[in-house]
Formats: sequence, C-alpha cells, structure tokens
Amino acid sequence: MLARAFLLGIQALRRATAPGQNSLTSRRNEAEVVTSRVNHVGKTFFCSNTNATSNDRSSDSEAKISVTFIDKDGEEKLVKVPIGMSMLEAAHENDVELEGACEGSLACSTCHVIVTDVDYYNKLEDPVDEENDMLDLAFGLTETSRLGCQVIASPELDGIRLALPSATRNFAVDGYVAKSH
Repeated sequence: MLARAFLLGIQALRRATAPGQNSLTSRRNEAEVVTSRVNHVGKTFFCSNTNATSNDRSSDSEAKISVTFIDKDGEEKLVKVPIGMSMLEAAHENDVELEGACEGSLACSTCHVIVTDVDYYNKLEDPVDEENDMLDLAFGLTETSRLGCQVIASPELDGIRLALPSATRNFAVDGYVAKSH
C-alpha cells in the first residue's frame, strides 16, 4: 500500500510539472518547486522536486552563489552553489557533514542549519507548516533556524553563512550518517 501511495505521489508530481503549466509556485531564484501530498490511511507523504536541470546548474560563475558552512568546531568551508540547489544538496556535494536523513522530504530535522545573519534570514521565503513542525524537533533551535533542504540558492543569498548545530536528533537510526547522492 505504501508503494501505491508513493506511486500516486510521483504521478501527481509528473502532472504538476508538465511543460506549459502555470500552476507552479515561482521562487525568487526562478527555480520552480512543487510539493505534492498523498494521503493514505491517515498518513501524509511529501514529494518535492525542482525543475532545475543539469543545464540550469552550469559551471558559469554567474549561475552560482557563495555559501559558507560553519561546522560544529567553528571551521568554515566556502562553497559555490548553483542557483536552484538546496543547501542540503550543496552540503552533500561538497563533503559538508549535514545529515539529511530523510533526503529532503520534510520528514526529519537532521539538515537543520542556523542562518548567522538575520538580514539573510529575512530574505528567505517563510517556512511552510511542515518545516516548522520539523524544526520543533531540531537540536539547538534558534530564531534563525531553517532546514537545509528548504533553503534554495538564489542570487539574493550570495554570501550567506550557515552554521551547523553541534548535534542532530535522528529518531530513525541513531548514529546514522547519510551518504551523498
């Protein structure tokens, strides 16, 4: 039954991302994001997808922003992130230890990041209810906490600094470290 619910979610996602449809929400960074829900026996499953393609993530420096990740020991790592990519994906591609146990499906808080500058935090779109629910479970929650899977690179975020909390709460498998995709 779970497989059927997942398949229905994927089918809804494909319909929502069909060429020529104008029903998608446009982000400031012009990457379109769609989230679909599949209700099955009282459970809600989330599928999210961006319309960014490998062509959108070119090596052109104009299509990337600078992001600094600060680990729990205070060491900084500056990375170039393509417009339209989530900070979780960027962390995985650049060997930053940001877990992301649910792989960006808004089902955990292990990609919790702290935006170090409130001006950058205010440039982000408001979190959806599901993100706020997951943030309530995050270790070391602050006023400028967000989930890395929900922070999408856009030109106005160039120079953002994201601190990683000293620990995460992974209820699924304690000690699990996610591998990059």
